Amino acid sequence: MSKVAVVFWSGTGNTAAMADAVAEGARTKGAEVTVMGPSEFSAARVGEFDAIAFGCPSMGAEVLEETEFEPMFSEVEGSLVGKKIGLFGSWGWGGGVWMNDWEDRCKKKGARLAADPVTCQDAPDDAAKQACRDLGGALA
Repeated sequence: MSKVAVVFWSGTGNTAAMADAVAEGARTKGAEVTVMGPSEFSAARVGEFDAIAFGCPSMGAEVLEETEFEPMFSEVEGSLVGKKIGLFGSWGWGGGVWMNDWEDRCKKKGARLAADPVTCQDAPDDAAKQACRDLGGALA
């Protein structure tokens, strides 16, 4: 059984709903899933998991949330070499630049993306929830 972490930050609940769907998809494929916020995760925990899903909405000028998520991710990203990961998040404005930048950043650090990142505008609809479940399944 694989162990999957779902680490996310959500301000309005949209990314939290996506995290629930990612976790559901991984569990459906038989994974043991741990869902947590950024304050509960660190580079020291990366080795505990076979795969990690990171979720964060677009904030400000299309960047990761700057108070909790970005500091955690900055600390963790050097530990992602060869690690199977997935990225997801919602946005309310802009065109998804934050996710493109985040994906490139992860690839440059040597992380292995299990699937394409999943994004949605505002609350996830049925298609976005299914894409999140598929992401979770790919991580499992």
